[in-house]
Amino acid sequence: MSSTPVTPWYKQFWPWFLLGLLFSSIIVSTTFAVLSIKSFDGMVVQEDYYEHGKAINVVIAKQQRARELNLVADMRLDPLTSDIVVDLSGDVRPEELYLSLVFPTQNDRDQTFVLEHVRNGRYITQGPDNLRHRWYLQIQPERQQDVAEWRLIGEATFPTEDSIELRPGGRSES
Repeated sequence: MSSTPVTPWYKQFWPWFLLGLLFSSIIVSTTFAVLSIKSFDGMVVQEDYYEHGKAINVVIAKQQRARELNLVADMRLDPLTSDIVVDLSGDVRPEELYLSLVFPTQNDRDQTFVLEHVRNGRYITQGPDNLRHRWYLQIQPERQQDVAEWRLIGEATFPTEDSIELRPGGRSES
């Protein structure tokens, strides 16, 4: 028989090493769970595909109606005064236009502005200060999207001093 003393398990290295791995993985996974809950980005999963498909047809019809009315808008955002100026050309001139700034990933950042007709197809309103990043733009004659007869769309990255063109399909047509 050997006379080597046997040390208890709690004085050995390997049990503590294995327990340390276990506890560190619990701490890291709990940290990630808390972070994911606190930083929820608001993305929504589409569940009603049929209704969404019907809504796409309505949007296409509104863009087709804008095309029939020969509507095109040029929008500028003044970097000093934050004035939004829209020049609308085409066959109609409503008294008000509704401009929606849609942020691509966070719907709580979306904004809507009412543009007042001042003269000859020119509309103006006060815009937001320090607008940054990429936005989708929509102009229509009614506040409610389902009531509007037509819609012009485009996209822009702010800040910019360039004019932004909004068309029925969103892109320049040749």
